[in-house]
Amino acid sequence: MPGSSQVHWDSIYSQKREQEVSWFQESPEPSLDLIVRAGATPQSAIIDVGGGASRLVDVLVSRGFSNLSVLDLSEAALATARARLGERAGNVRWIAADVTTWQADAAYDIWHDRAAFHFLTEPEAQRAYVERLKLALRHGGHAIIATFALDGPEKCSGLPVARHSAKTIGALLGAEFTQVDTLRHEHTTPWGSVQKFQFSTFVRKP
Repeated sequence: MPGSSQVHWDSIYSQKREQEVSWFQESPEPSLDLIVRAGATPQSAIIDVGGGASRLVDVLVSRGFSNLSVLDLSEAALATARARLGERAGNVRWIAADVTTWQADAAYDIWHDRAAFHFLTEPEAQRAYVERLKLALRHGGHAIIATFALDGPEKCSGLPVARHSAKTIGALLGAEFTQVDTLRHEHTTPWGSVQKFQFSTFVRKP
């Protein structure tokens, strides 16, 4: 995850199985719903920022999406996803990088981020994230950003987080973006606790 050390996240993904981390989802329905509502087609260029070992990429590959990228700070997390996908992993571009310093070399139609942005608690890091988003996302493209909601947890994996509403994220993205969708979601962790998320979708003005 951006905003924290690679060592921290590599350690977590090396020591725990997928189902032993709080953010694990067997089926990433909220993300899939918003990607569909954003008008994605199998040819859409989609990047999953902070995707790690998430199963979103598995579902998108199975549905015929052919222009997929997964970016994460942790190489160990990406290795988990690649191993799980097997031969299908060759259909995905895997990017081990910190999103706040990453240099995009492609343009995307959809930028998806579930639970990476909220680890950026400092304004400077948040601004760097938004700059990278703007460099990577086409005009007319959609940014789907999910964070802990304002009434969600204050920490994750032992690290502090910045909780958000659609309004606070929109303010950080600026006038180039218009909010087009929002979704509240209560995520149940593998051990039964509930985390309140805010999913927000913005379109970059043409």
